[in-house]
Amino acid sequence: MLSRVAERLYWMARYLERVENTARLVGVFGELQLDLPEETGLDWSLPLTMLGQKEAFKSASGDEDELHFLLSSQDNPASLLNALRSARENARTTRDLVPTEAWRTINELYLGSRKRLKEMANRPSSGYGADIIDRCHTITGILDGTMSHGAAFQFVRLGRSLERADMTSRMIEVAAAIMMTGREELRHQDNSVWRAILRALSAYQAYRQYMRRRIEGPQVVAFLLLDELFPRAVMHCVQVLDEAASQLPRNKATRKEITALKARLESVDVEGLDHPSVKRYVDDLQRDFASIGLAVFETWLNPMRITQVR
Repeated sequence: MLSRVAERLYWMARYLERVENTARLVGVFGELQLDLPEETGLDWSLPLTMLGQKEAFKSASGDEDELHFLLSSQDNPASLLNALRSARENARTTRDLVPTEAWRTINELYLGSRKRLKEMANRPSSGYGADIIDRCHTITGILDGTMSHGAAFQFVRLGRSLERADMTSRMIEVAAAIMMTGREELRHQDNSVWRAILRALSAYQAYRQYMRRRIEGPQVVAFLLLDELFPRAVMHCVQVLDEAASQLPRNKATRKEITALKARLESVDVEGLDHPSVKRYVDDLQRDFASIGLAVFETWLNPMRITQVR
């Protein structure tokens, strides 16, 4: 497999996961704005900050508000619409490997979203975010169920799992940042915030089923970071990353970074962390994710170092 083909598959998967996760983030934050007292003063600048888009929004030349910038802005390279466009382009240029049904669904999602995302920015509770999530689930199912599980599929798994782990950590960071505001109005809203995070990650039922505890911040953080069976938990994503990397050649550098991340997860008492410590810990995890992404690029995707992946 040519490195450029591997790169397109890897980024197709990352962008698709980013589309789904952005829709999830918008849904949870919109829900929190409805559930929490107006006096809490939560606004859309917080999700932009968590996604690293705050400075880009400040320097944007248009008159769009934060939510439009996050969802449908042409000027924001990381907007949901642009992520979907990039996923479509990467799928289009690898149609000999991507199942026809998956390509068709990605194309339809992009074409149907160009107008509806602007509507969603005006009404976050419109339900279209849930439609995007459902369509992304369909694409994931098609890829898992009909794509040959050779090297090409392993790059899909790498991209999806790395992006998913990163967004799960960012969801935790959003909750921790909300609780760190120190506002009196939020003092008794801890359970509501963490319940919304669980629902955003489709983790509420799994948490109640396996943890058998009431919803409390430290236990939710531990579940979302360390559970080995829940697909969106960071530890599970790390295991999938290692499995995918192990089936590709010249994997030593990437697996070394993955092992370091796993050791970081296993070495800390997550339930003993307060909100500021959770935020610092998540920042460290995100640096580890970046290191894994760099190792993947240098090992398999850098055309200056390698031309084929067998």
